[in-house]
Amino acid sequence: MKKRFALGTFAAVLAMTLLACQLTSLIPTQSVETPQPTLAPLPSGTVDLVSEESRLMALYAQVSPGVVAIRAYASSGTGSLGSGWVYSADGYIVTNHHVVAGADTVEVDFPSGYKTYGTVVGADAHSDLAVIRVEVPPAELHPLTLGDSSTLRPGQMVVAIGNPFGLNGTMTTGIVSAVGRAITSDVQASGGGYYSSADIIQTDAALNPGNSGGPLLNLDGEVVGVNSSIRTTGYTDTGEPVNSGIGFAISINIVKRVVPSLIEKGRFDYPYLGIGTTDNLLLADIEALGLQSNTGIYVTGVVVGGPAEQAGVRAASQTISSSGLKAGGDLIIAVDGTPVQWFDDLMRYLILNKEPGDAIVLTVLRGSEQVDLTLVLGTRP
Repeated sequence: MKKRFALGTFAAVLAMTLLACQLTSLIPTQSVETPQPTLAPLPSGTVDLVSEESRLMALYAQVSPGVVAIRAYASSGTGSLGSGWVYSADGYIVTNHHVVAGADTVEVDFPSGYKTYGTVVGADAHSDLAVIRVEVPPAELHPLTLGDSSTLRPGQMVVAIGNPFGLNGTMTTGIVSAVGRAITSDVQASGGGYYSSADIIQTDAALNPGNSGGPLLNLDGEVVGVNSSIRTTGYTDTGEPVNSGIGFAISINIVKRVVPSLIEKGRFDYPYLGIGTTDNLLLADIEALGLQSNTGIYVTGVVVGGPAEQAGVRAASQTISSSGLKAGGDLIIAVDGTPVQWFDDLMRYLILNKEPGDAIVLTVLRGSEQVDLTLVLGTRP
């Protein structure tokens, strides 16, 4: 079965210490100011491979000073190796939640060779984002430029820079394979399932253990995502997952929503509906359930006393013999007048645009009847 793996690597502290010693000899011990050339515009017409090569070289020179390696250690003797990047000139570093989760000590290593300890000021397991604060000389801080992930399209070229297997400053390239994915987070809901992370970018750029928290960039050198996990069935000899061409990155537009809140109050409050759903129905299921649309989000359950139940959303309740699903549930087809085909669409809309306490209008199909329901969003538990 295919599984999704976070990209932080874990090892005993002794092994991590040895690795750190080995890597120290590969980087200069003095801070060196790296030139940051301006990226040349892409040539029009026929692709000029020499110009493309020069563009990637310029991108690396511009961005790599702002990408760091992160080593997190717990008192239990375990450690995690990941990546991060400079978010602001006042010392905030963005990485993945799973890189620093449970850590008692966090070390941040800069490309110049400068090393320092950092403090985790906020972490969010739902989005798998965390913010570290460091106090370092200003010359070490090279904040990266934030892009706009809403403009990404499948086929667009992207670049990842990070620390796979402890190889600092590794650059890989690929394309955007898909946008707007929703994937299962590591946070379990009270009902036994797991919450979802929304607005995820899928890419075939090579990502491996240690890439966690590093930037995914467009060809203008702007951060469009934060690399976080891969889906694979392949493993190294030591049991670590290896790249299979399916990697995931948290969109920068999610980062723009979550990170300022983590810096300000150490957490981010997610809007909450209180429903269980499915959108992966076979045609036979659609016919058996009597649904009037082939797309939409079928409500399989509602949380007692939750926002959806209070708004009158109906969950499936009628057992039918031809399917394991129950009939009678609402089929959500729009939110605030915006059509939604998949659960991914709904989650992305809510997290990017709404906050707890906001009112939304869900448009649902009940049999052949279209009904608008006003729902006041709660806060995700």
